[in-house]
Amino acid sequence: MQTLDYKGKSVIVTGAGSGIGRASALRFGELGASVVVCDIDSSAARSTVETIQAAQGIGIECVADVTDPVQVDGVVALACDRYGRLDVMFNNCGGSFPMPMLEIDTAEYRRLMALNLDSVYFGTMAALRVMLPQGCGAIVSTTSGAGLGAVSGLAVYGAAKAGVISLMRSVAAEYGKQGIRANTISPGAMDTPGMRSWLDTKPGGVAGYNDAQPQGRMGRADEIADAAVFLASDLASYINGVVLPVDGAVSALLASPQ
Repeated sequence: MQTLDYKGKSVIVTGAGSGIGRASALRFGELGASVVVCDIDSSAARSTVETIQAAQGIGIECVADVTDPVQVDGVVALACDRYGRLDVMFNNCGGSFPMPMLEIDTAEYRRLMALNLDSVYFGTMAALRVMLPQGCGAIVSTTSGAGLGAVSGLAVYGAAKAGVISLMRSVAAEYGKQGIRANTISPGAMDTPGMRSWLDTKPGGVAGYNDAQPQGRMGRADEIADAAVFLASDLASYINGVVLPVDGAVSALLASPQ
């Protein structure tokens, strides 16, 4: 019987110093994986590693800018040098702040695309160069509800996240016969300090926002982590090229007739 067991498996999580990335790195570590904790913030990455190790898990930090393909190659090389292989690549790094489309200049457009799409492309390419010779590997990437449908103020971010979905589908279709699985997680609004601060500036605040959600609340980072460890596991061996919304039915509500 297949289980969520990552003993002997090597996992890279990007953006693992906080939020979804940190929760996912900790969850992979709890399940026995050897985790490469990748973040641009060295102190945040170190904190995640220390937490993994305090729970008797295996983890090492890797400080890298995932918008730089050379540095991403270095992250994958570290995983292979330290652990001998790469079984899971979780392209999680990304982010944006709401901004009207006409206020986004060319420099900001390129920054958002680099952070949210280029980073996934570079991570996927680096992982494939290792996973294809192995004959197996799972790639999981984080998209957003803004990649599934238009969200006011997130035009470029949404375009990049839609690109992530298309990229993962293409990898699944092109390399499935060679043992590669590529899937995407679409989180809903996460209950983070930043999100709460932003909602405090809106009519109704946090309480009003939560009341409008189908499940009456925002999501937690550990709920996305649970989805990530499932999609990357042998329990999901025939799940390939999908987008999994983990959003408390928000996407289902948006898809309903108005």
